[in-house]
Amino acid sequence: MRSVWLWIAVAVCSLCSATAIVRSGSSDEIGKPRDTEIPDNKLMASKVSMVPLTLIHGADSKGAVCLDGTLAGYHLDRGFGSGANSWLIHLEGGGWCNNRSSCVFRKTTRRGSSKFMEKALNFTGILSNKPQENPDFFNWNRIKLRYCDGASFSGDSQDEDSQIFYRGKRIWQAAMEEFMSLGMQKAEQALLSGCSAGGLASILHLDDFRERLPLSTKVKCLSDAGMFLDAVDVSGGHSLRNMFQGVVTVQNLQKDLSSACTNHLDPTSCFFPQNLVSDIKTPMFLLNAAYDSWQVRQSLAPSPADPRGVWKHCKSDISRCNSSQLQFLQEFRKQMVLALNSFSASPQNGLFINSCFTHCQSEIQDTWFAQDSPKLNGKRAAESVGDWYFDRSNNVKDIDCPYPCDKTCHHLIFQ
Repeated sequence: MRSVWLWIAVAVCSLCSATAIVRSGSSDEIGKPRDTEIPDNKLMASKVSMVPLTLIHGADSKGAVCLDGTLAGYHLDRGFGSGANSWLIHLEGGGWCNNRSSCVFRKTTRRGSSKFMEKALNFTGILSNKPQENPDFFNWNRIKLRYCDGASFSGDSQDEDSQIFYRGKRIWQAAMEEFMSLGMQKAEQALLSGCSAGGLASILHLDDFRERLPLSTKVKCLSDAGMFLDAVDVSGGHSLRNMFQGVVTVQNLQKDLSSACTNHLDPTSCFFPQNLVSDIKTPMFLLNAAYDSWQVRQSLAPSPADPRGVWKHCKSDISRCNSSQLQFLQEFRKQMVLALNSFSASPQNGLFINSCFTHCQSEIQDTWFAQDSPKLNGKRAAESVGDWYFDRSNNVKDIDCPYPCDKTCHHLIFQ
């Protein structure tokens, strides 16, 4: 029997990630939970390389600080060999704060203060330095920019009363200046990537990223799990729109959003990627699950929209959804596919939209590039992204058939 992988995840205050992995050789054989920082992967070498945190010293003089006023930070693993002049900038995700109280709380976490950030991280998936785990980008300069502003690197204001610094835009600018000074100004190739709230940030900042680099640099973007939809929830409301409206309002983002969008749509609509991706000039690849687990749990069926808990089991394990719930999720998938029509029409863009119940597939080794990673048209996400970036294929635009047709998925299970 093909090895079955189950991901058991626990929801936290920010965008959720799996907290344990259970591997079984068959459906009734359960293994031991493992730390998700080091996925149980046959291809992973036994020696783990930890990449230290670097604070952007002097950034405070530019106002480029986290919510609590501490310095922003990043992790850099230097490139080597043929990748020494290529750069991959990965923007960390982790939700948003949409009112003063949630932003005050966020100051006490790694999502709002570098005081609480890990001092070193294990780079896996698209950040790995091993060719057997990351075949196309393993020897590039790989950077993970930490996320501590609560608005996808977009704010530029301050709450004097609560001493909250909404400085995501300044963090972005200071980080880019830092990376340019470290050698990125001579980059031959560059890829801006990000997961979840970082995937949204990569969309928001892509054209600016392109403008900062020489015209001779090959520049593209990978947005992973960043295609957040302005969808109707199970109560008929708009839970994610309400959240995004709070983010835009509390951080005063109106002035920082795309004018091409705000010229004809309200500011909250211009924080939704579906209203942005078609106007971006730089080539972009969207890697997304059609049944994105975070969106199902927090946008479609959050607890306030489901007070009786009718969706409790379905949003924790897609295999436990009843027929009417599955139909609702199929409509969500249709909305996503429709939202991508114009984006997909551009020959420079790429897609990998699989029918999995998951969230963020580029950072996790098992969903990025492992022996049994999810596939579309016989290719894993890493292979499709590489073919698109290096122009090995002319048309990398893959959209999966509806659930439950794809048997290669690694569906998340939440407890």
